[in-house]
Amino acid sequence: MKYKDYYKILGVEKTATQDEIKKAYRRLARKYHPDVSKEKDAEEKFKELGEANEVLKDVKKRAAYDQLGSYQAGQDFRPPPGWGQGQGGGDYSDLFSELFGGARPGGRRGGGFARPGQDFEVAVTISLDEAFQGVERSVTVELPEATAEGYMVRVPKTIKVRIPKGTTDGQKLRLPGKGGKGTHGGLSGDLYLNIHIQPHPFFKMVGHDLQLDVPVTPWEAALGATVEVPTMEGNVRIKVSPGAKSGQKMRLTGKGLPKRTGGHGDMYAIIQIVVPTELTEQEKALFEELAKVSTFNPRTHLMSQG
Repeated sequence: MKYKDYYKILGVEKTATQDEIKKAYRRLARKYHPDVSKEKDAEEKFKELGEANEVLKDVKKRAAYDQLGSYQAGQDFRPPPGWGQGQGGGDYSDLFSELFGGARPGGRRGGGFARPGQDFEVAVTISLDEAFQGVERSVTVELPEATAEGYMVRVPKTIKVRIPKGTTDGQKLRLPGKGGKGTHGGLSGDLYLNIHIQPHPFFKMVGHDLQLDVPVTPWEAALGATVEVPTMEGNVRIKVSPGAKSGQKMRLTGKGLPKRTGGHGDMYAIIQIVVPTELTEQEKALFEELAKVSTFNPRTHLMSQG
């Protein structure tokens, strides 16, 4: 009898959890699915994967398999003495079929291969406020479903999903088992939500941080000022230091988006000095007086060359 190393077939350690085995099978089954794979031995590998999964996903069958001991894949072996006790007894000339408990190699059930369901993706657009607070949405996706006659048709399915607070633009959220149904006992596929956050009129997202351009007047920048700015949780007042420059960043700790691991990102108020485009006669006179008395020249460094 030739030994089959089911752990090696699935690419997992013998200490792998049931969840790790499940994920490994799903990943490899998609890779070697006869309908999509271009590998020469795809169908044979797909059968081996189904067979390995059939045994290792079942706690009792896995325990019985582990009692066989360690062998090299393809090595001739005989079951260890007393192995049959507690395993149902009987003829062990076809030991691996016995482990299946009646399932056919390759994960066949009722004449068909166990095939995982297809994964699907759907785009979901939310506002920055919804990203900050979290939101529940209903998404509709057309999933394949078998008719009574065995034909596959696409049926619209509406699924309620919870988008957690702190979700960022471009993030992909996975909903396990919400994709296409598997066939012949295969696992259902997953549904992925591709999150897009609508541009905000004030804030720019950088991961979990927020950036906000804050316009200030020339005199506020020169003399210093306290100005009011918006945050996701209401307005706050910040102090602009005398001599502030355009592009200067002021950090507001913890005023960004919430993080799923706890805490918040930060918000950065970016100073933008704005010059008035229309002046009253009095304002014009004051600027002209300032030009006469001021010795400030921002271009001095350009004249020092050569």
